Amino acid sequence: MSGSSAENQNNLPDSAPLETAGSSSLNKTSGTRTVLDASEEFLLYLETVRGMSSNTVTAYKNDLAQFASMSHIGSDREISTVTAEDIRGCIAFLSKEKRASSSINRFIASVRSLFAYCRKFQYIQVDPALDVKTVKIPKTLPHFMTRPEVDALCTEPEKKELLWEKRDCALFEMLYSSGCRISEMASLTFEDISGDYSSAVVTGKGNKDRRVYFADDSRNALIAYLEDRKKRFGTIAAGSGSKKNQAVKSDPHIFVNQDGKALTARGMRWIIARYSGPEGTNHHVNPHAFRHTFATAMLTGGADVRLVQELLGHASISTTQRYTHITTDRLIAEYNKAHPHGGNKDK
Repeated sequence: MSGSSAENQNNLPDSAPLETAGSSSLNKTSGTRTVLDASEEFLLYLETVRGMSSNTVTAYKNDLAQFASMSHIGSDREISTVTAEDIRGCIAFLSKEKRASSSINRFIASVRSLFAYCRKFQYIQVDPALDVKTVKIPKTLPHFMTRPEVDALCTEPEKKELLWEKRDCALFEMLYSSGCRISEMASLTFEDISGDYSSAVVTGKGNKDRRVYFADDSRNALIAYLEDRKKRFGTIAAGSGSKKNQAVKSDPHIFVNQDGKALTARGMRWIIARYSGPEGTNHHVNPHAFRHTFATAMLTGGADVRLVQELLGHASISTTQRYTHITTDRLIAEYNKAHPHGGNKDK
């Protein structure tokens, strides 16, 4: 779940609240809810009314389960009795547990969303979460790869042949060329790809569609992979067809595993870990580094920040602008390295 999950917490529709099966301690006459009941109802609302992904709902569920498990909260406590001081106590506990600031803020966002939901449907009269502030997050620059590092990783499948050479080359090239999230690449199907394999429509966060593009290297790698895949598993059948046709139809996802089934985001992470680990470049790479590297390369090459924002699918320009700090730092480093009076010259 992203840190912006609670941004729309006050824009809940005025529809009637959902009832969850098995909620034993609901007081339907007074409209009160326990922490557990309210959480279950809210999670069902996110899944059915808001249509959020299973990963996002699971993230909310984990945070709210932790909230209910706190000794001074408790799952059976009426949610209307929870105070801002109680919530701050949860934050203090997480801080003592050395949780990352980003994880704590995600927890706060989940709790805020829960209480906004309860306030909307009048389970509480006052929203205590409004008085709770997020914790300060240290500013860190996204990790990106240099051009030689990208080239080394993209050619590693051909050198090592660890798994499926053509598929893995295509995966790396397409991640770098498009700036896609790993989940977006895993969801990519043949219907999403343009006829000449030069672009695709992906669905990002908030179910927002955007078009991404593939440079010649990634396009050629994709075509080579699909030809090899066709030899292994056959073509994609058009339409749903009969059960007999479905039995021989190849998976519609672009990337598949060696059994011909859709390759998951987790599987892609594992592939990247193999090639960037001791068996490969021995320079571990996080899958998101492809996305960071794409953004850095675009801005360094002179692309407008608004264009990069659109290509990455960022809701806020400020998210994209952090990459300008990277490019500035790189320019300064290159300047100091190249200029006769630069500070990094050997004495």
